[in-house]
Amino acid sequence: MPANLTVSNNTVLVLGADINTAQTRDTDFNFPALIFGILLIVVIICGNLLVCLSVYREKALKTTTNYFIVSLAVADLMLAVLVLPLFIYVEFQGGLWSLNMHVCDGLMTMDVMLCTASIFNLCAISIDRFIAVSIPLNYNLKHVDQRQIFLLSATWILALAVASPVMFGIQNVPQRDSTECKLEDDNFVVYSSVCSFFIPCPIMLLLYCGMFRGLRRWEEARKAKLRSSILVCRKFQDATASLSPLDSLPPPLPPIIKREELTDMKPELKDINLEELDPYPLESPDGPYNNSLTTPEYKEGPVPTVVAYSNISYNLHPQTDPHQKKRAKINCRERKAMKVLPVVVGAFLFCWTPFFVVHTMRALCATCYIPPWLMSIVTWLGYVNSALNPIIYTVFNTEFRNYFNKFLHSCCIYR
Repeated sequence: MPANLTVSNNTVLVLGADINTAQTRDTDFNFPALIFGILLIVVIICGNLLVCLSVYREKALKTTTNYFIVSLAVADLMLAVLVLPLFIYVEFQGGLWSLNMHVCDGLMTMDVMLCTASIFNLCAISIDRFIAVSIPLNYNLKHVDQRQIFLLSATWILALAVASPVMFGIQNVPQRDSTECKLEDDNFVVYSSVCSFFIPCPIMLLLYCGMFRGLRRWEEARKAKLRSSILVCRKFQDATASLSPLDSLPPPLPPIIKREELTDMKPELKDINLEELDPYPLESPDGPYNNSLTTPEYKEGPVPTVVAYSNISYNLHPQTDPHQKKRAKINCRERKAMKVLPVVVGAFLFCWTPFFVVHTMRALCATCYIPPWLMSIVTWLGYVNSALNPIIYTVFNTEFRNYFNKFLHSCCIYR
């Protein structure tokens, strides 16, 4: 009996400890996490909805770069709607998962897929921008062509493929703890981290470096040709200004001219490219402007030997060649959208690099102890990135900022 009594007493003590622990975990709610999480969801939804609306309604923002930004905003919106509420619920419960494990598997699937979609969207932007700078003549600016459709589709399909093992039962491990919602297979943790972050990031950074180097070279060549064209125009002006007024006038017409001959004297303009006049042609002949001189030439009748200076005009407008227009637009409107990309990529790396490093380290090193508070902080930091992108667009892109101000102003007037 004493032995049985001892066992009975020990059993009662253990059960009492479990009850007290359960009561402590139930009453020890994390209210700061709840408040911060709700505010974060509101900011993410409002900011990214404004991004989507601005591109949809503002004509100046309908560029191919911004279409990829809309895809990134959609990923952030889905994260705020499908992932963050359950994550905040777990944080509010002190890390305790009290829902069905199938819900946990769905949460892990969406979390991996949407995080992967975000970085794959940034990679797709880098590929598209690199092609736009390297092969601009084949680049469509106003509409989404087949290449952009392929990149956008591949972004989401590959993101789903990375997260698909969670849906196919990789979480069903023996002795799974039903009070925790996490990725159970360490091999999958390493696989998803490599596919979602450690491989795409170096590729993305290399493409962005190549893109900006190519854009800088093209810009320098364009400015050099413009300076050379201006110099040739000044030389031509000086040469014509040195002529006397009488020499600059065309010779008088014959005193008797038949009406038919006068009618047949139709001037025809002929373009003379400045590069033909320049003894040192430039290496980049395809800049956005083509400086040319137009001189009158007569099909029939006497041709003046000296052309009057007043008949000389400078054509400083872009050529009508659609390829040249594409090149010029890439340098103007598209470059505005490109200026914000380094900030977006930098913010993404700053927010998500700690999470993937800690996450992978915990999977590779079974003996390493990672405090729960550290895992919570790096996870929160990754989710904060979804709220930063609309703020970045507002600060660094004038057209986004103007539309946001106009939209908020209209809302205030309506109230």
